[in-house]
Amino acid sequence: MSISQQVYADFMEGLRLGKYKPGDRIRAEDVAKAFQVSRTPVREALSRLQERGLLEITASGLSVTQMDRAGVLELYAIRELLEGAAARFAAQHASPSDLYSMQHIAEAFAACEDDPPRVAQLNRAFHDAIYEAAHNKHLLNLLAGMHDTLMLMPNTTFMVKNRQSDSVVEHNAILEAIEKRDPDAAEQYAREHIRKARDTRLGMMFRY
Repeated sequence: MSISQQVYADFMEGLRLGKYKPGDRIRAEDVAKAFQVSRTPVREALSRLQERGLLEITASGLSVTQMDRAGVLELYAIRELLEGAAARFAAQHASPSDLYSMQHIAEAFAACEDDPPRVAQLNRAFHDAIYEAAHNKHLLNLLAGMHDTLMLMPNTTFMVKNRQSDSVVEHNAILEAIEKRDPDAAEQYAREHIRKARDTRLGMMFRY
């Protein structure tokens, strides 16, 4: 891995961990100092992050991208399509071990209480299990890129009252459709699940 690739990977990890937040100013010299490298590979890494839409040029300089309402709607529109496709393919291709993994994670998700970060982690694990069960590497790549952009969303929707309990019902509907090998129903329930997540996210981020 080159220095530029390492800086890129480390910066992505910082986004995942919340070290860098939407709106934070990013200076190449500060990043170079933090990573103890020259500015050239840092600029390469920052340029790549900008191309991915994770950084943007603002009046104050390069910053972590802040999502507006239109951007959130666009992202969730794509997420709805991809998650629906993943559930459809999972209903067609899931192996017995795939089904076991989804069932096990769904049960852990339902049993988790009063810990939104852990609930969010289990939610991601459930969706990841569906992606794996789809057995489509190209879809996996698209979903991975989408989840990188989702890191720009503040907090977790599971901080909202009843979102976890509602998601338990939604997860179970998706899982039941996959177990019944019903791709139409699996896609429908997955898309409905993402639309409800979208509405919760919009309510968290925007009060109009």
